[in-house]
Amino acid sequence: MGSHISFAVGGDHAGFDYKDQLIDYLKSMDIHVQDFGTYSADSVDYPDFAHPVAESVEKGENQFGLLLCGSANGVAITANKHQGIRAGLAWNSEVAQLIRLHNDANVLCLPVRFISLEEAQKCLKTFIDTDFEGGRHQNRVDKITCC
Repeated sequence: MGSHISFAVGGDHAGFDYKDQLIDYLKSMDIHVQDFGTYSADSVDYPDFAHPVAESVEKGENQFGLLLCGSANGVAITANKHQGIRAGLAWNSEVAQLIRLHNDANVLCLPVRFISLEEAQKCLKTFIDTDFEGGRHQNRVDKITCC
């Protein structure tokens, strides 16, 4: 872990309360963070933040992405429109582990209205600490891209 890892982070108004705290959590692990907003709890449209995070990971500017919204479904759907993005929704650390281990997820989507900040941190730590298993899963991941 450490400075060789970088995260693009973004979310809508529902994710705002957790965003700065999770950014601080990443920085405490010496992980570089690029914050794509939102910067207040004012109502916004989640695609306006999910697209820039996904583009940053897609272009290789950041290794991973973290997206936060109420259910995390909207940000996951939006991010997954980008080729090369494998955004997975996790509501506990076991799911966070599996989306990395089996799906080689590169964007973690957290449903902040349904998990505690402590659980969000556990998900994030597990996501970071888990490597893609490859093997039989590589063939499956290779079939995800449609274009």
